Amino acid sequence: MDNLFDAIPASLPEELFQDILKTSTMRIERIVSRGHATPEGDWYDQDEGEWVMVVKGSARILFEEGMREISMTAGDHITIPAHQRHRVSWTDPEQETIWLAVFYSDN
Repeated sequence: MDNLFDAIPASLPEELFQDILKTSTMRIERIVSRGHATPEGDWYDQDEGEWVMVVKGSARILFEEGMREISMTAGDHITIPAHQRHRVSWTDPEQETIWLAVFYSDN
């Protein structure tokens, strides 16, 4: 058995991305951020849908369409359709933000 809160490095110079489960149509990923954001000018434009939840910490996601930004705290979750361009605009620099992301294909 594993725990989402285990094996988090004390130093986190880059975000930590770890697959928890992967099949041909779905992938579950743990992401750990501490003050990280998507590089300015970069956007995620994924071929798959994404359901993402903040398990611990806080973050903001910016959507290119309408430049709409949402704030997320522990327990908040959102579904992001495939090809909806978005970026992480902020994560709490004082603590880990632990995300649980489920990527899925509609095909």
